[in-house]
Amino acid sequence: MAAVRAMFDGYDTGVRYADTHIGYILNALADAGVLEETAIIIAADHGENLGELNIYGDHHTADDLTTRIPLIIRWPGVAPRVYRGLHYHVDFAATVIELAGGEVPANWDGVSFAGAFQQGEEAGRDYLVVSQGAWSCQRAVRFDDYLCIRSYHDGHHLFPDVMLFDLANDPHEQHDLAPARPDLTGQAAARLEAWYAEMMRTASHPQDPMRTVLAEGGPYHTRGELPAYLKRLRETGRTAWAERLAATHPDEAS
Repeated sequence: MAAVRAMFDGYDTGVRYADTHIGYILNALADAGVLEETAIIIAADHGENLGELNIYGDHHTADDLTTRIPLIIRWPGVAPRVYRGLHYHVDFAATVIELAGGEVPANWDGVSFAGAFQQGEEAGRDYLVVSQGAWSCQRAVRFDDYLCIRSYHDGHHLFPDVMLFDLANDPHEQHDLAPARPDLTGQAAARLEAWYAEMMRTASHPQDPMRTVLAEGGPYHTRGELPAYLKRLRETGRTAWAERLAATHPDEAS
């Protein structure tokens, strides 16, 4: 636990370091007299799991911790507030175009919420579908307080095919509700299918990238790594887990 605590503290230190240097930039803009007329956007490409789903300091899944990224906006003339609607990051790209006086291309998946943002009103989608294809192959549906994850390749984590979490009451994703709530997993499956149909209908190419990754041998960063992982598990007293993994991925185990 001391090593885990050191990792958590190191992560917090990195956040503090970045925050401090963003402060330097804001102070420099203020000193130059242009802060109030400058648009400031702070975002990220992904989050990190700090123990959730047994992943430490990395981003292997389509879960809430990996896919819920920061979006902090200071826009001239817009009063600050917290927005809680569900948005894709591409929605904000569309929003910036409109805020800057441009026109969002017709073939974009991103939907602008510029009007609501300027008026200080909530906006957002009914649900989101998020994906992971680098460390596992997953798609997840985020709706209401829930996140339902569908695994097509578990990235050698032995995840169930379907997991469901109540993020309001279980933000660290410790209690999988999927076996007890088929009603909610069914809702998520229907939404995932509707999203998939719309994406394929409007896509400029006919192949789902997730299917391409699976056809290539699964998530890129785990390809060819299973034999060494099984050896590590057996050498550290976890033979039962090694046998389960080898049985789940027989084509990758040797």
